[in-house]
Amino acid sequence: MRHRCWRLLRKYLREHAGQICLYIGILVIFQVVFFLHNIRTDAVRYGCFLTVGWMALYGGIGFARFYKRCRELEENQTAILTDISRMPEAAGQLEAQYQEIIEQLYSRMRELESAGRISRQEMLDYYGMWVHQIKTPIAALKVMIQSLEEERADLPYVREMKLELFKVEQYVEMVLSYLRMEDMSGDLVFEEYSLDEIVRQAVRKYSRMFILKKIRLDLGPLDHQVLTDEKWLVFVVEQILSNALKYTKEGGISIYMTRYRDRPVLAIEDTGIGISAEDLPRVFEKGFTGYNGRADKKSTGIGLYLCKKIMDRLHHNIYIESQEGQGTKVYLYLEREQGFLQKCKDEQGNVI
Repeated sequence: MRHRCWRLLRKYLREHAGQICLYIGILVIFQVVFFLHNIRTDAVRYGCFLTVGWMALYGGIGFARFYKRCRELEENQTAILTDISRMPEAAGQLEAQYQEIIEQLYSRMRELESAGRISRQEMLDYYGMWVHQIKTPIAALKVMIQSLEEERADLPYVREMKLELFKVEQYVEMVLSYLRMEDMSGDLVFEEYSLDEIVRQAVRKYSRMFILKKIRLDLGPLDHQVLTDEKWLVFVVEQILSNALKYTKEGGISIYMTRYRDRPVLAIEDTGIGISAEDLPRVFEKGFTGYNGRADKKSTGIGLYLCKKIMDRLHHNIYIESQEGQGTKVYLYLEREQGFLQKCKDEQGNVI
């Protein structure tokens, strides 16, 4: 409190330094003129003393008003951003003009925000409708491929068709998750889950792709409980498996518990093409595909971006180690501080 008062006092004196110098200059001029004309300065000195006292009183009142206005602005700073009517009354014509400009800018900002919200909602509605509509032809294609496989199992391209159709399904689900991610906070449900079951859900989903690509899976013991949101963590594991399968031509994928930086983590390791050292720091950036992604023409630059965003929302961490040509290791740190669930209850009134 005292520190803020002294800080505002210094600002007030700097703002009124010109007026203070003017008053002091006038007093000095009178003193010099009376001295040069040999006029007695007793009365003038008494008048100067009274003037200085009046200046101090006037300045004190002015500083009190200045301090009050600054405090009102600081207290209402957040409210003013959403309600311009909370702006203090202007102290002069110049402040009134500034406030009028601010009100015009605020009105324009609200118009742009409203137009942006409408445009974004229209886009979300369109893509949401597109995602649900595209599922119908995908389901029809799956039936057609299944019928073709039953009739002509010897056709060489049936396997590739099934693989490509599975990729289409994954991309559609990625779009849907991307649209939902903005409002995922209201969709989170934190509970204790078995990590083994979460990983097995993702593995079951990609089992067909493991078989079609003839990629070996080594699943280690995952006897571990984790406080998380099951649906979103399963999505993260699925995206990491999808990337591993996409860039692994031969060899296998291993999933196991290990320690990273002296902390227990879930590791997903592949024997794929890896990530170059210069691309590694940017893999979580939106739209970044890296050299291998551009060369292979398969990367969208969205998968790892979504993983990072979701892990942050879940209060988990994700790390990546990779060497080009030798594979990639993705570490999921799923532990959290004690009392996290109770903290969520305290802040929101119930579990998120």
